[in-house]
Amino acid sequence: MDPSGTPDGGSTSVLDRELEKLLSDEVVEPGDHERFSHYVRKEKIMESALSGKPVRALCGKKWTPGRDPEKFPVCPQCKDVYEKLKKD
Repeated sequence: MDPSGTPDGGSTSVLDRELEKLLSDEVVEPGDHERFSHYVRKEKIMESALSGKPVRALCGKKWTPGRDPEKFPVCPQCKDVYEKLKKD
């Protein structure tokens, strides 16, 4: 057995790696992004279009944009956060 405690010398099992992937910051969350358009900084949208990396909306939703936001209603959480930021 190696110092990591695994008999095969690997640092984590497949299950552990999958759990780490699920808990990592790079996980794209499923859900409402398919039903709403979200508020994201314009430069982040452009960066995502070039790199393919996900963006994070004001509501915290993380996804890779790819749909026309004009076809969906605005996310109520994003709208609330935006209104609060405008007041400050």
